[in-house]
Amino acid sequence: MLNVAAVRKLFPHTRKTAYFNTASNGPLATPAYQVMDAHYQTARMAGIGGQMELFDTLDRIRKNAATIFGCREDEAGFGFNTTFGINLAAFGLPLKPGDEVLLSDVEFPANVYPWLGLRQRGIKVTLLKNKNGCFDIDLFEQSITHRTRVLSLSFVQFFNGYKNDLTTLGKICRERNLFFVVDAIQGAGAEPMQVHKWNVDIAAAGCQKWMLSPQGTGIFYISDAMKKRMIAPWRSWLGVDWQCNWSNLLDFSRPFESSARQYELGTYPAAHVLALDWALTFINKLGVADIQAHNHGLLDRLIAYLENEPYYRITSCLDKKHRSSILTFATAHGDIKPLHQQLLKAGVVTAMREGSVRVAAHLFNNARDINRLIAVLKQAAKGA
Repeated sequence: MLNVAAVRKLFPHTRKTAYFNTASNGPLATPAYQVMDAHYQTARMAGIGGQMELFDTLDRIRKNAATIFGCREDEAGFGFNTTFGINLAAFGLPLKPGDEVLLSDVEFPANVYPWLGLRQRGIKVTLLKNKNGCFDIDLFEQSITHRTRVLSLSFVQFFNGYKNDLTTLGKICRERNLFFVVDAIQGAGAEPMQVHKWNVDIAAAGCQKWMLSPQGTGIFYISDAMKKRMIAPWRSWLGVDWQCNWSNLLDFSRPFESSARQYELGTYPAAHVLALDWALTFINKLGVADIQAHNHGLLDRLIAYLENEPYYRITSCLDKKHRSSILTFATAHGDIKPLHQQLLKAGVVTAMREGSVRVAAHLFNNARDINRLIAVLKQAAKGA
């Protein structure tokens, strides 16, 4: 169980704002800000110390990323965003002209446009029609042909919080010999992940949302088996096994790293890396399973109210296995903009996505935040 009172002390926004928009951007905790500030204070005085320590920091990040993904440390790496990992998959998988990639037609653009870029290489990209905003597994199975090579899908859908059944999908991909790629940004750090159990080949997640880190930070996973089959789409001098020996940089005989680090790009954004290190350590110390239980418990309170208020209609799936830390709902009038503005004026921050109000509950939220949200909803329903 989370000590929410202690957690909230680390996030100054909680003094004034009921923030339910982590699915867009997660706020920085004070310690994360402080390590960045200390780095910049050193840099502004022409200091560039701590370079060797940064590599130790990156090792901790990979270890923490492995915990979040549910994989081995050598299968996890640092990336800059979700798009980094999706591009690694799109342009690194051994695909040839005529091969097909399957996507959902309700994917976030970061998991669509990299794949569309393959069309100029003769790869077919097919968007499968959703079923009430959710990925249709039956249609997916029916759509697989001898040319189908890849399924790329979100762990949690950004606009309604639908958590896909990756266990079933991974099993199908394994049985049909498909590469399985996962955009994990809306789940990593808030929902437990088991990429090995799910037979995922590559997963990617920006860390600026649920992992409460600066924009420009991300993590990725690539299975050990997949590393052996990849055609590396890029190479970096920091993807080489230097063994921290920087005295002979003209030795070009050194091999690339055998771990996921071989796909990392330099130079690293040092200040952001330091903040990411703090944030991932913090999240894993709390435990993602406990974070999930906390988040879902708060949303249960909101669901209980919405289900008994005719003015509102829940647009998220409430099936337990498909629930996430995101809940969406619409109004009887259809236009959610006035309600969204009313919430903002009351200091309750949500988002508007695809005709619904999106509420994203996270570790710093508490029952008082939910009560503030519900109080505004009651006002709006009464005045409708």
